Amino acid sequence: MTNSAQTKFNVGGLLLDRPFKIRRLGHFGFNMVNMEEGVRFYTELLGFKVSDNNDMGRRAKSPEQIAGLGDRRGWFMRYGTDHHAFVIFNKRIREALNPEARAKPELTINQITWQVGNLREIGNAIKWFGDRGVKIQRSGRDMPGSNWHTYIYDPDGHTNELYYGIEQVGWNGHSKPKIMYNRRFDEAPELPQMSEFEEVQQALKDGVDLTSGYRHVDRLPATYDVDGILLPRPFKIVRIGPVSLFVKDVAAAETFYRDTLGFIPTEEVTWRGHRCVFMRANTEHHSLALYPLALREMLGLSLHSTCMAFGLQLANYQQLRNAVRFLSDHGARVTDKVPPELYPGIDYAAHVFDPDGHCLQLYYYMEQVGWDGKPRPKEVRPKVSPGEWPEVLEPMSDTYQGEPYLGPWG
Repeated sequence: MTNSAQTKFNVGGLLLDRPFKIRRLGHFGFNMVNMEEGVRFYTELLGFKVSDNNDMGRRAKSPEQIAGLGDRRGWFMRYGTDHHAFVIFNKRIREALNPEARAKPELTINQITWQVGNLREIGNAIKWFGDRGVKIQRSGRDMPGSNWHTYIYDPDGHTNELYYGIEQVGWNGHSKPKIMYNRRFDEAPELPQMSEFEEVQQALKDGVDLTSGYRHVDRLPATYDVDGILLPRPFKIVRIGPVSLFVKDVAAAETFYRDTLGFIPTEEVTWRGHRCVFMRANTEHHSLALYPLALREMLGLSLHSTCMAFGLQLANYQQLRNAVRFLSDHGARVTDKVPPELYPGIDYAAHVFDPDGHCLQLYYYMEQVGWDGKPRPKEVRPKVSPGEWPEVLEPMSDTYQGEPYLGPWG
């Protein structure tokens, strides 16, 4: 739906078409069946650090409702200082507790979470969604993570979260103690709210041990020299995204993400007669890709999920090559059968599968869109042959540009 009245909203002093602006993909998650293998894969092989877990079983009406369904915990993981960039939850338990999840078993994406600039944008988004008749799943502030948010659905039922702020895990690696979860909200908060700093000040006055929160210790020894830092694996994730979705109606999904959430169309590709759309939130070529569901089987991807791929950016090209070798040596399934035509704006990429068959897109470079809003012409993009990995590459004008990862890596 377009804004027929062409009302403009003051967002930090700028007049925009909606009362918020998505800045980046903040976090993402899967619902998985193979939970134990999934935690191992994402932590030991990919290097995510566990920041917290919580007990989903507390929502059960009786112990029998979830008996024999496996790990009751949801796992929150990070690659940097954000409390979590990735989560996994038990698919079978979620379906046992949630009739909507049972009705759409192929929605194995737990959430797609987009960060806006401030808390007022969240409050204004909640009102704006309500005024436009957009169904709101829930709003408030979750723990763990401490992010203020609202949740809505896209036309295929994928959960999209908008949030402001997220707990930062600092130099000592400890997450926020559970005793500080008293500032959780189950509804849209009144504004203004106290700052994170004041919450910590109050916890100190109450005698809370700030080092009593979860702290991850890697199970693998740090033996790889990764550009001067000893790490347990020969690469480092420095950014998440893009999110690539299979959808029933590309035009309907495109309309939702463009007109409701404000994504900017960058490019579209027609592959074997099927239209695919690439959209961005910032300067990256795309943070979201939409593919028709008909391509899922044609590409040999898992039929159990509407996730085409979840992107993970590594620090550089050499680390990408090292990651392919490391993951293959450790038993991960890697494919070169996803054609480069289906991920414009990325040159070299490896596609790896998690224990449930979700496809992960590992890459090192994303084309950046500049002040004129135009992507690089197709004819001047580098030509890539899947499965061939040159020793070194010539840089492009926007190599190492875009959102930086400020570290540290370990």
